[in-house]
Amino acid sequence: MRTSLIALAAALLAAPAIAEEGASDRPSAGDASSELVVTGVRQAYRGEFAPREAPQSIGEIDSAAIEDAGALRLPEALDLVASVSRQNNLGGFFDAFAVRGFAGDENFPSNYLVNGFNGGRGFGGVRDTAGIERIEVLRGPTAALYGRGEPGGTVNLVTKQAELGRLFGAATLQIGSFDRYRGDLDANLPLGESVAVRLIGYAEEAGSFRNRPDSDRRGFLPSVTVRLGPDTTARYDLEWTQTRAPFDRGTIAPDGQFDFVSRRLFLGEPGDGRHVADVVGHQLQLEHRLSGAWSLLIGGSYRETSLEGFSSDPELVRSRQRLYQDGRSLSRQRRSRDYDAEHLVLRGELAGDVELGGMRHRVLLGIDFDDYQNDQVFRRFRPPAVSGNPTAQAGYVLDLLNPVYGRFPLPTPGPLTDRLDEQRAVGFYLQDQITLSDRFAVRFGGRYDSYNLRSLNRLNADADERDYQRFSPQFGIVFTATPHLSLYAAYGEGFRPNLAADAAGNLFDPETSRSYELGAKFGLLDDAIQGTVALFSMNKRNVLAADPINPGFSTTIGAARSQGLEFDLTGQLPGNVDVILSYAYMDAESRANVLDPNFGLQIRTGDPLLNIPRHTLAAQIAKTVEAGGTSLRFGAGVQHSGRRLGETATTFFLPSHTLVRVFAEWTVSENVEAFVTINNLFNETWYANSFATLFLQPGTPRDSTVGVRLRF
Repeated sequence: MRTSLIALAAALLAAPAIAEEGASDRPSAGDASSELVVTGVRQAYRGEFAPREAPQSIGEIDSAAIEDAGALRLPEALDLVASVSRQNNLGGFFDAFAVRGFAGDENFPSNYLVNGFNGGRGFGGVRDTAGIERIEVLRGPTAALYGRGEPGGTVNLVTKQAELGRLFGAATLQIGSFDRYRGDLDANLPLGESVAVRLIGYAEEAGSFRNRPDSDRRGFLPSVTVRLGPDTTARYDLEWTQTRAPFDRGTIAPDGQFDFVSRRLFLGEPGDGRHVADVVGHQLQLEHRLSGAWSLLIGGSYRETSLEGFSSDPELVRSRQRLYQDGRSLSRQRRSRDYDAEHLVLRGELAGDVELGGMRHRVLLGIDFDDYQNDQVFRRFRPPAVSGNPTAQAGYVLDLLNPVYGRFPLPTPGPLTDRLDEQRAVGFYLQDQITLSDRFAVRFGGRYDSYNLRSLNRLNADADERDYQRFSPQFGIVFTATPHLSLYAAYGEGFRPNLAADAAGNLFDPETSRSYELGAKFGLLDDAIQGTVALFSMNKRNVLAADPINPGFSTTIGAARSQGLEFDLTGQLPGNVDVILSYAYMDAESRANVLDPNFGLQIRTGDPLLNIPRHTLAAQIAKTVEAGGTSLRFGAGVQHSGRRLGETATTFFLPSHTLVRVFAEWTVSENVEAFVTINNLFNETWYANSFATLFLQPGTPRDSTVGVRLRF
């Protein structure tokens, strides 16, 4: 089946194709003589709309903002968008975030798009920002169009594309706190008038503020753009990355005591070595203009990921944890993971901009196919109940007052999970934005999904299979009040299968959601500043959570709701001052009375959702000063996160934190830049996320980076 699908993708991509111009300089239907200079292909699912024409809130982080922030990982870049909250990230080995208060299944990475393809699945480590041109946070009800995401929104990573006819590049070296050394290369090479190759790579070795083994990361992310004709563009992207790092569940705060142990103390075993996460991915896309008004975009993506390694982690169940008896002996589990995933996506999309019935119609019509296989082999050693007074070795204890690594032989984990999950889905989507007048436009759309889910528990041969079909509608309206102000409203429904099973091997019903949004988009200072303010409300059912009694399995916690307000501002103030400001108020809570699946505690209606602060603020400001043939760019950033629940169905909350960052970049000459960044300037103690009082991720104390960049 897989071979035939890949052959189908190759056949589709062999079809003729043409590139599409932006909406701002769109030719008339009769203008077929305009020649288009192309550097890449457009983004799927989006259509061609100016920001104030779309009935949804869109946050965008470009490469310059990422560079100013010194963000090397996707979570650090997403910190610039207040409505995105960090979640429990599997000991640092997958991306996990919530948009507008809603996250996905805790057992799996957060799904995001890469150039419009589902790309966040699989256990390939945290995404590096190398090779990212910009990050789009597509929030609100219309996110249902993109399929298989959370109702709060969809994150799309737009990667750097090879550009035709230009030779440019940069090589960067940097040294940071905690023995971090990193090198990056980005080189765009034109090979004649119709072919260009862009070579992007990075390598990093780093220690940590925690006394754990070092880590290293590396990646190669080349892109090729080919102009096959005056109206035809093809693009290929390769993703190869490897991460080797210790699996680290962080620190502990038993009974809410955050100073119980030093946050620098590693609670695992150096003898476990490092987990290894590998990614190999391919994307191929073709764009073809069928006429002055219509274009076709087709493509395919195939991605393989793997994660292997051992870890020693605190035992969470109180009856097995000796720490609660003597205040010093931390009982631990030992686990091994052997995870493999394959993900194939095919997509075709037709976009049109036509006059019909005296009105302008901007139409998207598409089909996508998604085949995802997740193979997990998970083993575990677990300490016995403390009521039997086991020895320190039997409890695999780490003495917190006198920690000695390697004190006992490493326990051998026994079989716990050996399962294969597969999801196959076909989706059809349609969107039509109709311009009714100079001031009014309406958007109608919807998505039909057909899913097949299979789960096989190879330990006991339990198997389950289910099929689902659902249509998810969307509706939006835009009113252009003035040339600098538009008002909008939107409604949408969402559908996301739960690719998870309980300990008995039974699959869960899919998540369903309904979302509402009201907003305004405005421009200030002759549109030099762009802003959005939005009110939103979302409800979803069949929400899942991880089952710690049976790791790798899930259970349902029922319904949830999130509502709130967002405010985003970006642009340039007088005096060439670049500014980013993002604020979010989120009230995310459970809407059902159920037992917490993790620890058997009662979740009640109105309880807050895990790791979701009510108030979040992100701001960044930068200014460039020219003097004597050189330039100096300097600025600062602030990130505030309010207190948030750190363990479901308890009163354990992470404290609020405010982090300050300063940065400067000196352009020594036309080709040489030197830069410095200081994060957490005031050395605040903070926590990035939490799953439980004994799985608590401490944030990095003050750290600095200096580097040099050579451009050509």
